This record gives sequence, C-alpha cells and structure tokens, in this order.
Amino acid sequence: MPEQTDVEMSPSKPYLLRAFYEWIVDNSCTPHIMVDTTVANVTVPSQYIEDDRIVLNISPLAVKEFLIDNVAVQFAARFASKLYKIYVPINAVIAIYARENGRGMVFGDDDDDSQGEPPPTATPPSGTGTTTTKPKGKPILKVVK
Repeated sequence: MPEQTDVEMSPSKPYLLRAFYEWIVDNSCTPHIMVDTTVANVTVPSQYIEDDRIVLNISPLAVKEFLIDNVAVQFAARFASKLYKIYVPINAVIAIYARENGRGMVFGDDDDDSQGEPPPTATPPSGTGTTTTKPKGKPILKVVK
C-alpha cells in the first residue's frame, strides 16, 4: 500500500491528554495538568499562577462539568471555597501526570501539531476567573517527580 504523506490529520495532543487522564484515573491516582498561562484564552484564578504556570488537579472528585475536547480542557472547580470556571486551550497544556508518582507525559513544541489558534467557535466561558492574553513565550519546563 502506498504511503500517503499529504493526508491531513487532526492534532494528536487532545487524544493523548484524554488517554493519559483515563489511565491515571483507572490506576486510582490523581491527574494534574501543568498549564502555560501565557497562552491566549487561558482562564484560571490569577492568584494561583506562579512563574506563568499553574498546576490544576483534574481528578473527578475535584472538578465538575469536566470536558477534554479537541480544543480545550474545561471544568468548574473550587479554589479557597470560591467556584471558578476553568478554560485551558489544548496548546496551553504543558504536561499531564499523576500526583502520587509523577508518571505521565510532558508535551514539547513538536507535540502540538495543531495549526495555531483554536477555531473561532471555541470561546472561553464567561464567568469567574482571569483570562490571560499575554503573548506566548518559550516555555521553561521543570522536572516533576
């Protein structure tokens, strides 16, 4: 069978995020994502951002209305007893890992095979939270163990 190099495929990152999320939860661990808050449309509580990053617990016990689609990770969560609607574009997710043992995946620039910004129909939710609109810089990754 001839190789088809010009076939356009959807980005793999959201599929990998969903797979790692399911794997972590199935192994009775707590999934966390590390987010680059300099990416446009990231909506998280600004007081918890450190060094342009935030780590979010996305365990089923910690969040409500959880959704990972091909555009973003979305959910509602409480921070200091206050409810926030969180919106994280897929290209802002730096890593997903289990809190208990650090196993998971760190995404590099080459893992984001999406073609730029999310489609115009993908808008962050209105509501409580801070939307960051800083230009994206080169991320600085730390080893999480």
